[in-house]
Amino acid sequence: MAEIVGALGVPHTPFFPSLVEREGPECETAKLFRKVTVEMESMRPDLIVMFDTDHLNTFFLDNLPVFAIGVADTFKGPNDEPRSVPVYTIKSRPDVAAHIRGAAVHAGFDVAMSQQFTVDHSVVVPLHFMTPKMHIPVIPIFVSGHIPPLPSARRCYELGAVVRKAVERWPDKLRVVVMGSGSFSLEVFGPRIAPGKSDGVPDPAWVTRVCKLLEQGDTQTLIQEATESQLLRAGNVGGELLDWIAMLGTIGGGRPNFVTPQMEQGHAYAAWNGG
Repeated sequence: MAEIVGALGVPHTPFFPSLVEREGPECETAKLFRKVTVEMESMRPDLIVMFDTDHLNTFFLDNLPVFAIGVADTFKGPNDEPRSVPVYTIKSRPDVAAHIRGAAVHAGFDVAMSQQFTVDHSVVVPLHFMTPKMHIPVIPIFVSGHIPPLPSARRCYELGAVVRKAVERWPDKLRVVVMGSGSFSLEVFGPRIAPGKSDGVPDPAWVTRVCKLLEQGDTQTLIQEATESQLLRAGNVGGELLDWIAMLGTIGGGRPNFVTPQMEQGHAYAAWNGG
């Protein structure tokens, strides 16, 4: 029987690959990605399921599902050309992805399916650091976290729980690691950043609060406080926290092995053992 052996929370800042290339392997960002990579390698995954929020590169306003899953043998990315990142061909598991989608639909989630798609930095940047050989298949599950109306935190958590049940019903042995990809407070090319900057953290107190609740394993309070109005106050991509909350749903919350904030970027790195 398949099982979820662990979960990881990561950022996907598009300039991080070029920053690490410039500053070297001992810079803070490189060390933090190594820390979560060590955790992932200890979990020995056969498959990664990644909750992420596309930045209107895979989907757009004329076709913007609240939830969608990629069902394909392979997919490519990034499609938005972050610096120092090659275009990768990423293996997937369409059989498992279709199984997860079917379970979600039967549970009352109207999850769209995409069979011909590319992905942006929200998927590729973490993989670039953690699985540069792209040897582990990846199933992307897209959560609409940028354009209101946003799905509720409770709904995202419940979707994660359905994904867990679907994985556990897969008949073959399979070690699955789930990732949540995104920031907690971040404004990109918006009005709430300093002049001359491309991004900023408009609500650092929210980042501190989220990290505290994650460290305490208080997922239910996090869900209650992660309202749409709060996520939007946290920046025009503040809804990416929903990816972490969906990830938490797959393991039932609980205390992490670690949560390491990167406050100036409005995000953190974290790891949980499988529930």
